[in-house]
Amino acid sequence: LLIRLVWKNLTGGSKTGEISGGDSLDGLMRDRCPLTPSLSPRKRTTSQSKTEPPLLRTNKRTIYTAGRPPWYNVTGTTFKEAFVIGLCGGSASGKTTVANKIIEALDVPWVVLLSMDSFYKVLSKEEQELAARNEYNFDHPDAFDFELLVTVLRKLKKGKSIKVPVYDFTSHSRRKEWKTVYGANVVIFEGILAFANKELLKLLDMKVFVDTDSDIRLVRRLKRDITNRGRDIAGVIKQYNKFVKPAFEQYIEPTVQVADIVVPRGGENFVALDLIVQHVHSQLEKVSLASAHQGQPLPKTLSVMESTPQVRGMHTIIRNKETSRDEFIFYSKRLMRLLIEHALSFLPLKPVSVETPQETVYEGKRLSGKRITGVSILRAGETMEQALMAVCKDIRLGKILIQTNHDTGEPELHYLRLPKDISEDYVILMDSTVSTGAAALMAVRVLLDHDVQEDKIFLLSLLMAETGVHSVAYAFPNVRIITTAVDKKVNDEFHIIPGIGNFGDRYFGTDAPSDWYESDEGMDY
Repeated sequence: LLIRLVWKNLTGGSKTGEISGGDSLDGLMRDRCPLTPSLSPRKRTTSQSKTEPPLLRTNKRTIYTAGRPPWYNVTGTTFKEAFVIGLCGGSASGKTTVANKIIEALDVPWVVLLSMDSFYKVLSKEEQELAARNEYNFDHPDAFDFELLVTVLRKLKKGKSIKVPVYDFTSHSRRKEWKTVYGANVVIFEGILAFANKELLKLLDMKVFVDTDSDIRLVRRLKRDITNRGRDIAGVIKQYNKFVKPAFEQYIEPTVQVADIVVPRGGENFVALDLIVQHVHSQLEKVSLASAHQGQPLPKTLSVMESTPQVRGMHTIIRNKETSRDEFIFYSKRLMRLLIEHALSFLPLKPVSVETPQETVYEGKRLSGKRITGVSILRAGETMEQALMAVCKDIRLGKILIQTNHDTGEPELHYLRLPKDISEDYVILMDSTVSTGAAALMAVRVLLDHDVQEDKIFLLSLLMAETGVHSVAYAFPNVRIITTAVDKKVNDEFHIIPGIGNFGDRYFGTDAPSDWYESDEGMDY
């Protein structure tokens, strides 16, 4: 009877079987279960692992994933592992809806939604032919790449960046482009077999089973597969009876026993969702930047270039608010060149013998490593690239854009371009000024995400505040910090005192009113 009703609603009573009336199934769902009118099926043809902003837009705010916190608490220690929520349930049970409801209620800006649908195995030609005839079992554990899934989720839990495959349900294949996902305070992992693997279960801090009536799930699956995935009703029903329903009874339904919370009726069960949110809040620590540690001696990893009369004279010029833009650029570039030369002296060198034109041997030094890569923190850090290229021939360059979220006060990653195989390089990370160190902290974290060794990172800046130096050194004790000068204070607007002003505005000639400084991308926070 249910299938006849579904067919009638899909075809609008037509004998030809053509679908008419896009909302007819919604009407059937309202008649069948009055608690689910606001639940909408997933409208997508590819797997869903959210990486592009916004992740979720609500009436009051927008949750972004175009960034990440620097992962250090008030003591400067590493933030603990991300809290991972596992959502399991039958096909079309409303797992994604529940996930979005949890994200909205959590009020935590750093959330990643990872879908198990992204981890279907690559099908052979024979398996693709079976899938085209609805004879391949996508609901069996063997259909998923659990090895890749466990590896990805384990890295995500530790706060590392990951690459997630994109599965195309229309062609039953993975797309060439993989999505890059950065870590978060909370990771929500959803899938029909989220509880079916022992290694996966070890990574889940909370296990939630979404329990929805089988008739409702069938109705949603019919509408989703026919409307969004190009399937025919006969094929969907055949697949449901042959694979989906048996797999649910054999592999999915029994895993309800390992669930911490069972959510009947999915996203409309506000009592259960509230309990989940309360528990997650109780487990999370507040994320904030490392403290300044004022009064303590400057760290040993800091190297301040000798304040010769020349260096002090150039500082006098660029710190003077009356200095013209041409002079500011000229003397800034001179300082940058000296800073780069000074920084290169800290690179490890190995002894090497060469033969001179006079056919005698000279005992010299050569870089002990593969190569050097420069990475600038946009926009002001980009001004140091020319000095680096003038000193290091054929050097590779990367760029990172970090801006402060004014709602949370935390830096966000908005753009990233790094050379390939950067993990093997010595990296010179450049920013014009470092005050609180927030942007520098995040930039170093991004480099570590890409497997650059901490002791191979050199943070260079024309001017630093003691607060920023302590923050970076406390969080990353093996990063070498190199500058031409260190000032004592940072004011309420995050300007270094006595400082240099907004370096980016003065260099690029985009001087803005004082109340614009806080949103300017050239300012280090």
